[in-house]
This record gives sequence, structure tokens and C-alpha cells, in this order.
Amino acid sequence: QVQLVESGGNSVQAGGSLRLSCAVSGYTYSDICMSWFRQAPGKEREGVARISNYGVAAVYADSVKGRFTISEDNAKKMVYLQMNSLKPEDTAMYYCAADRLCWGNRLSVGDFAYWGQGTHVTVSS
Repeated sequence: QVQLVESGGNSVQAGGSLRLSCAVSGYTYSDICMSWFRQAPGKEREGVARISNYGVAAVYADSVKGRFTISEDNAKKMVYLQMNSLKPEDTAMYYCAADRLCWGNRLSVGDFAYWGQGTHVTVSS
């Protein structure tokens, strides 16, 4: 059974930084596409960033380009989201998601079969 466990969420002031981590277990394929999504209260879940371990370029939402960086450690089966210059509008529950393949440049909820429970990020002004 595939499990994703996020950590690193916290409350920070605007302009601050956080690093989210996601640990993957139970995944048996060699290729994996991993992503971060977020969902603010009353809003739909939106894609933040996506990365693969088989050479597909990382993809970012326009709202986080230049501020967030996604990375992965294939040996440790971890994916990270470094978030800098945080803004109050970044406040949300952040979810890690995974599937076998990345599709084009999409950051679509429907492309990912495996999801974590989320870690909360609050950015105060």
C-alpha cells in the first residue's frame, strides 16, 4: 500500500521560508512523478509544483515561480518543497501527491492516484 506522509508545515510571517517534506513508502515502480498541491479554505485544490525521477523538467504554478523549489531524493524516497518569500495568499493545506508518470506540463488533481493527509502552512502579514 502506497503511503505519503507530509511534514514541515508551520506558521510564519510574510517574507519567511518553510521547507515541506514528503516521505513515500510502499511504492514499487522505479519511475515516479511527485507533486505538491494546496487547498485554501473555500477554494479548490490547486497544483503548486511537480517533479519526476526520470528526467521530466519540474513544473511550477505561475503563482509560486521564482519563490518555491521542488526537489526529490530518489534514494530516500522523499520530495521536498522549499518555499521562500512566503505571502499570506500561500496560506493553505499542502498535499503531497504521486503517480507513476507525469503528463505534459499539467498539474492536475486527476493525474495523481496517491495522496498524503496534508500539512498546514499559515503565513501572517
